[in-house]
Amino acid sequence: MVKQNYILILLSGILLSLGWPTFGSPILLFIALVPLLVFVQHVRDSSLKNKNRTVFVYSYVAFLIWNIWTTWWIYNSSVFGAVFAILCNSSFYAVLITLYHWSLKRFQTQFLSAVFLITAWISFEKFHLFWDFSWPWLNLGNAFSEYIYWIQWYEYTGVFGGSLWVLVVNFFFLSQYQAYKEHGSYSLLIKKSIPGLLGIALPIACSLIIFMNYEEPKSFTEVVVIQPNIDPYEEKYEQTNEDFKGLLIDLSSKHLSPSTSYLITPETYFTEGSGFDIDTFENSEFIRSLKDFVSSHKSLNLIAGTQFYKIHRTKNEPTPTANKININFWVDFYNSAIQINPSQKGVVYHKSKLVVGVENMPYKSFFKPLLGEFMLDLGGTVSSRATQKNRTVFTHSTAGSQIAPIICYESIYGEFVTEYARNGAQFFSILTNDAWWGNTQGHKQLLSYARLRAIENRRAIARSANTGISAFIDAQGRIVTSLGYEKQGALKGSVGLNSELTFYSKHGDYIALISRFSCFLLLIFSFGGVFRKKS
Repeated sequence: MVKQNYILILLSGILLSLGWPTFGSPILLFIALVPLLVFVQHVRDSSLKNKNRTVFVYSYVAFLIWNIWTTWWIYNSSVFGAVFAILCNSSFYAVLITLYHWSLKRFQTQFLSAVFLITAWISFEKFHLFWDFSWPWLNLGNAFSEYIYWIQWYEYTGVFGGSLWVLVVNFFFLSQYQAYKEHGSYSLLIKKSIPGLLGIALPIACSLIIFMNYEEPKSFTEVVVIQPNIDPYEEKYEQTNEDFKGLLIDLSSKHLSPSTSYLITPETYFTEGSGFDIDTFENSEFIRSLKDFVSSHKSLNLIAGTQFYKIHRTKNEPTPTANKININFWVDFYNSAIQINPSQKGVVYHKSKLVVGVENMPYKSFFKPLLGEFMLDLGGTVSSRATQKNRTVFTHSTAGSQIAPIICYESIYGEFVTEYARNGAQFFSILTNDAWWGNTQGHKQLLSYARLRAIENRRAIARSANTGISAFIDAQGRIVTSLGYEKQGALKGSVGLNSELTFYSKHGDYIALISRFSCFLLLIFSFGGVFRKKS
């Protein structure tokens, strides 16, 4: 039995791993949890004394395999960051399976326990989107990012629809396996498999219908994105803003035309020194020189990744994100996007979904007194970044079209991105720097996840990446054109404009909210039942 349990755990870990983009097939995810759930049943039926601990330890191994296999590349930017993310994230999922085992005893029915695990899992995925240790990379709904023809209905559900889909189908197949084990009938197994297979096929069929009936936007705008291919560890900080302006002009000049509306750079393209003083940048000679370049091209607006700072001269901490430089001297740093055109003041958006430990210290008030800057030093940076509350949308100076300046890590967050659409964005730009991870699955997955945002909001995407992969993505999630990793150059694309809001854009992660409420009710029901028995 012990050997069998090991096999079950390994099988789940491998199936989860092989189901992940961009090297696997999500079809495997529909059965990936079945071996693990069978293992839980084995433990429940056994005579072991510490059953919850056994379930946690064994399931932890399965999720550890999954996390290592799919996110090992974090190691390229930070050894500590990789170890921390992999170990912690594996434990979170192991807790969910342990709670499922606990619920089997509480509810005395697998159906309610299944509902409990599904709602608890989705609730955790939602929680993983907004707490300070946010790392939603492995949310199950993300797994279909390369199979966009299967998930066109994400415009109604977002990625949580995909998570729900995977979890429900796994329980279908679990029940079929249990029926087979009980009766030993292959004919019954085949008969019982039909609901599970239909559970996979019907959403795909609906998706194909939605895809075929989708109407292309009636208006388009011309966009150019550059890919400078700069080493972020050394080469980046050996050059000046003037150097990068020259490179910008060189890479884009042959692609710009009188009808080009936007020129887009990667994240933190202009970062010489500490960046620009947020209060005085408009009057800087460099910004004026950028406006001169932009003004030489009819209708052109430049959207550039830029670092800003704001100085505070005060004794006490002026903001939660301020970094103390000296006595009575604090600085807020911003990872930002700026829109530059000759006729308007520069409009700025500050990145607001920050990379844990690299751009922000989780629960700073608690950890900083204990660890100093240790928690922050996961990616070579030593200062936290300030954010802004609302999503800023850039409006073109002459055409009036509106664009979302999404910065790197923000593109993972579904509901977060919908705010750009609700604020009027007609298409999305993504400014990113994926070079930290090297030529691994990391940058490929981040590009792939951007396709989900396109489908959810029915917004085309222009993506400018430092080392790649820069790309144009249409509103159905198809990559129209791209520039390969570690290639220097530029891309020109015609980007569709859409002002209509999808159901998901309007309502966000309602599936997660329903799941959270349902999970809470089930917990109350569970404990209520215990109390009644005691009385």
